[in-house]
Formats: sequence, structure tokens, C-alpha cells
Amino acid sequence: MRTDVFLKRVQERGQYPTTQEADRAARVVLGLLGAHVVGEERAELAACVPETYALILLNPLRAAEPLDAERFVRATAAWIEGATEQTARWDVGAVLSVVADEAGPDLLRRLLLQLPPGYDLLFGRLEPV
Repeated sequence: MRTDVFLKRVQERGQYPTTQEADRAARVVLGLLGAHVVGEERAELAACVPETYALILLNPLRAAEPLDAERFVRATAAWIEGATEQTARWDVGAVLSVVADEAGPDLLRRLLLQLPPGYDLLFGRLEPV
């Protein structure tokens, strides 16, 4: 997927006024996600996003422990200047729902098996995958 297409989709989902805001959300969310998924699934996910974001997924800071969905949202808020938990939840949903669409149901299911319960909602899935 081309970077401009990816950012436009995140911008639309997040209702951001600029692609710069969509980019900021994507960098933070994918950086945090990359610290929580490993192996073949992380590599496959990286292949679904533009190279800039793939590098962020593949070279994250290491997480000391897995974050449950709520703590993931709080961590996102901590990394985005001026964000609240509510706005961070919006950012996470905008980015991860686009990522879920690109990943497809099989890869998404395998990713969710690596993550604590509750991430299905962050990926915009109302029912477990």
C-alpha cells in the first residue's frame, strides 16, 4: 500500500484535519503495537503497511510486559502531546481499523492470539475474530 493511500484512509477514519495528524497517530500506535507482536505475524503485518510504518513495526522499543487494551490506550495517550485517553482511543481505532482491513481476517486472528483480550475492539472488530 502506498503511503499517501494509507494516510488518507487513517485520516478519514480518524476524521483528522491533516495527514500530518494521521501520520502522528500511525507512528505512535504502530510503534506500540510492534512492541507487542512478534515473529512471522509481525513481519506479515509489516508487509501490509507502507515501508515507513513497516520499519516502525519491525524496530520498536521492547515492551517490559504486555499491555492490556486499556493500558495500550493509556500508553498511546502518553506518547501523543495533548492527548487524553478518549482521544487516544480514537487514534488507536483509526489506525488499527485500517491495519485490520489490510491484514485480512486470518492474519488479524493470529495477531489477536498474541495480544491480551480486548484488542479486537481496538482493531474495530465488534465480534471476536
